[in-house]
Amino acid sequence: MTVTLKPKTEITVPRSIRRKAGIKPGDRFEFRVSGRVINIVPKLSADELQDEREIRDPKIRAKIQQGYEEFLAGKTRPIEEFFSERDARSVKPRRRRPRG
Repeated sequence: MTVTLKPKTEITVPRSIRRKAGIKPGDRFEFRVSGRVINIVPKLSADELQDEREIRDPKIRAKIQQGYEEFLAGKTRPIEEFFSERDARSVKPRRRRPRG
């Protein structure tokens, strides 16, 4: 979509573009300028930022992909089993202190 900028007029993001980008009222953005290019980047909340970092983690991406493939194959399991497996992996073994 091309928009012509008129003198003394602010730039408005068209509704169709906002809808495609998932922009909602109240969202916050950061503007980054490089030469004649303007990048509009969403300002993420702490939870959204943590989610973004986790999704970029190759191990987490692999688990998401594996789960999706299992879903497509029709494999399911009770949620309790999933959580117990997750919790078992997240518990780190305690180190024993040497007796002195």
